[in-house]
Amino acid sequence: MRKLLTALAVFGLGACAQPAAAAEPSARIAVFKARAVPIPKPDAQNPDGGIPPISQINFYLPAGARLHPQGFGTCSEETLKNLGPAACKRSSVASPVGSVLGEVTFGTERVPERAELRAFFAPHGGLLFYTAGHSPVALEIVSSGHYRNSHQRPYGLELETLVPPVASVPGAPLASVRTIKLKAGAAIRKGRSIISYGYLPSKCPKGGFPVKTEITFGGSFGPGREFGIPAQVHTATYRAPCPRRR
Repeated sequence: MRKLLTALAVFGLGACAQPAAAAEPSARIAVFKARAVPIPKPDAQNPDGGIPPISQINFYLPAGARLHPQGFGTCSEETLKNLGPAACKRSSVASPVGSVLGEVTFGTERVPERAELRAFFAPHGGLLFYTAGHSPVALEIVSSGHYRNSHQRPYGLELETLVPPVASVPGAPLASVRTIKLKAGAAIRKGRSIISYGYLPSKCPKGGFPVKTEITFGGSFGPGREFGIPAQVHTATYRAPCPRRR
């Protein structure tokens, strides 16, 4: 049964937590993990059992998390769309190559579509996500994510990423996503220091750092963002284990 969508294995900070005082030990988290998010039942957009299309992904970081974009490069949406990832500066790369397992209509069937996923630091201060699929349908998609204050306790920054509707062939149901796997985050060396793009608070709360994934399936948002079904929002929470002191 298709009940669960494996949500973002790592999506946001990659991440380092470094106390301000140099004499204190530093701490590092290598991986965030998020629980699965329920997939809505089949609907008018995909009546034969396909997964409804995703229109938005929100990822919430714990309160006190902060970003340090100084020293990192950026890549524009125009560059990704017109020239591809190879044209982006190395310092703008925000992730290794991840993967997406999607579904597209090919002939009369819904079939798997495997794609590569990469993140880049954007000029507006958020992230750009470049998805490239090659078989059975050629796809190149750029999604834009913006950070903002969530105003929801116990969370701080929220990364809101808008996903465009993707038509595999004219008149067919929109492409949809089964799983997303991505490790996002970067660090640069400055002298003897390692500077991370994202930092967690030096004090880890009991039970770990709270993170949350919120996925919107479908929705009607105006020209260019019509998904054919009413919006359905599904949420999953997780607590990232406290890092070991070194």
